[in-house]
Amino acid sequence: MKISDFLIPADVAIDVRAPQKQQILQEMSRKAAASLGLQADYVASELLKREALGSTGMGGGVAIPHTRLPMVKRPHGVLARLKPPVDFEAIDGQPVDLVFLLLLPAPPEPDQLTALALVARTLKAPGTLDRLRQAKSAFDLYAAMTG
Repeated sequence: MKISDFLIPADVAIDVRAPQKQQILQEMSRKAAASLGLQADYVASELLKREALGSTGMGGGVAIPHTRLPMVKRPHGVLARLKPPVDFEAIDGQPVDLVFLLLLPAPPEPDQLTALALVARTLKAPGTLDRLRQAKSAFDLYAAMTG
């Protein structure tokens, strides 16, 4: 599995502006919902329920909000670079400027955890965050994420 299997260039955005985590999740939910033919409010609600269990801010300015949805048949991602960074209640207390939203099938499919682990590994790989933060366009951001 590759990130390009569940992230398309149309679902990547740079310089996304939102004052709080909730607005970012709502905006990214709209993009994901439009791509998948789902209700944006439902997607956002499920993501916020997941965030209530514990922040998906993994530190280093990165968050991977994710949830399982019964109507999702395969992983689907949305990537955003925020400007300015936003408090995401990350484990290191630092604001987040890179968000990779991931919608996953429910019940869990074998590749579901693979998708989440792949995103996390990619975002922790040396040099990836620098390339993502230096990207000049949404396509450059996509290219930096998909290698």
